[in-house]
Amino acid sequence: MIEHLDGAVIPTGFDVPVEPLRRAAHYTGEPGCIAEARAFAAHFVDQLRTEWCATIGDRAIGEVLLVVSELVTNADRHSNGPYILDLEGTETSVTVSVYDSSDALPLRFPKDPERIGRHGLEIVHAVAAEVTAERVPVGKRVRAVLTFGA
Repeated sequence: MIEHLDGAVIPTGFDVPVEPLRRAAHYTGEPGCIAEARAFAAHFVDQLRTEWCATIGDRAIGEVLLVVSELVTNADRHSNGPYILDLEGTETSVTVSVYDSSDALPLRFPKDPERIGRHGLEIVHAVAAEVTAERVPVGKRVRAVLTFGA
């Protein structure tokens, strides 16, 4: 914001918006990719804490890592090619996006405590403020937004 005082220009703060922290990683689907994606996300959260002075509690960190695990695991199991993990964060939220080559949108199954497996998207919906899935030119993007206090 800039205030004008008798023709003088006085800067009173940031004049341009600060861009969110954003990092992306590409995975081939080789063994160990899911663990690598979790480590990448943990490093990202550490950067967010340092560079944005974000106050992210242990529970929120665990939720980010859980969402990364679930979305990357789904991409690993259900696509026929590589996938990309894209992370974007500020002091109040982290957005986890996973792009893969399959254009089949994920299915969210109804809650069923007796079902074995296929609870991943149900878990993501339980911890994320927003979850979307959409087709993109090369397949699909599944995106989850996690929010936490500033």
